Amino acid sequence: MLVIRLFRVGKKNQPSYKIVVIDKSKASRRGRFVEEVGFYNPLTKEKILKGERIKYWMSQGVKPSDTVHNLLVSQKIIEGKKINVYKKSKKEVESAPVPAVPATPAVEKTAEVPVAPEPEKKAEEAVPEKPAEEKQAS
Repeated sequence: MLVIRLFRVGKKNQPSYKIVVIDKSKASRRGRFVEEVGFYNPLTKEKILKGERIKYWMSQGVKPSDTVHNLLVSQKIIEGKKINVYKKSKKEVESAPVPAVPATPAVEKTAEVPVAPEPEKKAEEAVPEKPAEEKQAS
């Protein structure tokens, strides 16, 4: 499956990205891409996008990553809402209101099979007693 995503190039602490059409299973670094359709430098905010090629690939069923989707929406190449890309912190998740859970139908109880009680053992059978003669000797 092909996707449109960022392909990092540049030095350490100086990121810049090619926007490429690439197989989803390929590594994001050192992977061979099908076509380069743009460039993005987050430090200088420089964006170069080939709108016609991006629209062509999207017509072929290629989906953009969330970040690339947001870039395309901001450049008005595609229409739609931006997607939240950042992760919520634990505090935000805990303080978020919990949606109401709809009532679930009652679960029917399965019929229990009655278990026959064990026969009680008589005290005589449980512990054999010593004959009366041995009781007196001991």
